[in-house]
Amino acid sequence: MSINTFAKQNHITSPLRALNAGIIGLGFIGEVHVRAIRAAGHKVRAIAAERAEIARDAAQRVNVDIAYTVEEMIADPDIDVIHICTPNVFHAPLAELVIMSGKHVVCEKPLAISVAEAEALTRLARERNVVATVPFVYRYYPSVREARDRILGSLTSPNLIHGYYLQDWLSSGEIENWRIDPKIGGPSRAFGDIGVHWCDLIEFVTGHRIVRINAQLLRVFSQRGNNQSVNTEDGGTIIFQTNKGAQGSLVLSQISAGRKNKLWFSIDGPEHSFVFDQENPNSLWRGGIDSNQIYIGGNERESERASRYSILPAGHPLGYQDCFNAFVADTYRTIEGQEVDGLPQFFDGLRAAQLTEAVLISAEMREWVEIT
Repeated sequence: MSINTFAKQNHITSPLRALNAGIIGLGFIGEVHVRAIRAAGHKVRAIAAERAEIARDAAQRVNVDIAYTVEEMIADPDIDVIHICTPNVFHAPLAELVIMSGKHVVCEKPLAISVAEAEALTRLARERNVVATVPFVYRYYPSVREARDRILGSLTSPNLIHGYYLQDWLSSGEIENWRIDPKIGGPSRAFGDIGVHWCDLIEFVTGHRIVRINAQLLRVFSQRGNNQSVNTEDGGTIIFQTNKGAQGSLVLSQISAGRKNKLWFSIDGPEHSFVFDQENPNSLWRGGIDSNQIYIGGNERESERASRYSILPAGHPLGYQDCFNAFVADTYRTIEGQEVDGLPQFFDGLRAAQLTEAVLISAEMREWVEIT
């Protein structure tokens, strides 16, 4: 198969025009955004930070010519879209400023650290008619799209949804990080940081919505580093029910030694079951009564929704950055007026805020909590 034929079959297209992006904040995730913008054929015009010298250092690091204050970036008429990659507590006020300026916005999750803020931003983005997205990028693995296509196209709906999201980056009590401080990271850490990714993924794949939650949260370290007190969770266990009658469970941890980024789910029913593993994302396990199958990304028989994101032939692994590239490309296509399927937007960020609030209330009250 020629490269041109493969590109045509897999919807690899050039942008209608190169958009100019600005990025506020340039830690690990900010650099992921930079690479994704460039991969989509667009330009990073400027980097902004709290202080001018930080912005200059960051811009130089990623070979961007302009370093701005936030105010200068928002006032620049040549910037079409702004990516917010700051610590959590700054997301909502910055997103509001960007939307009020008439620019499109990509805001890292959590969209806001309260439901009220997330509701206000979602409403404002709709009123101002701007494209406003949140990077729930695990949606962009072809294997995830394949699972979604097969589950939503099935005559039966799953009855059991379960899995885990495990990391180990906070396994040592010596580690300090801004995410631990609720004044900066928000009132939930493990669920607000990674649990919302898992919940977004299973709701996206199944078409179910979680409507009842019962949560127990776990705090292993009461202090970290230089006597930094810890008031947010290291992990937890959550059981839930969906609007279509399924039951489910999620085990969550940021202190599981050896687990780097283990997002795993199993979606089970009497007709078939599907298993996805983010650390081995180029295949999807499908269980059946008579036989089990392994779907391999990039093959000629994959669904149209999956093949759109299989940018390489089978056997050539795709990863997290590829998902992020696809998410940003879809955001920019939407800005250009094209229609795309499954783009996570501010209402999905609002949904994450609602789930987070329910988890915190349930854990505190030690009872089931309803989610509208």
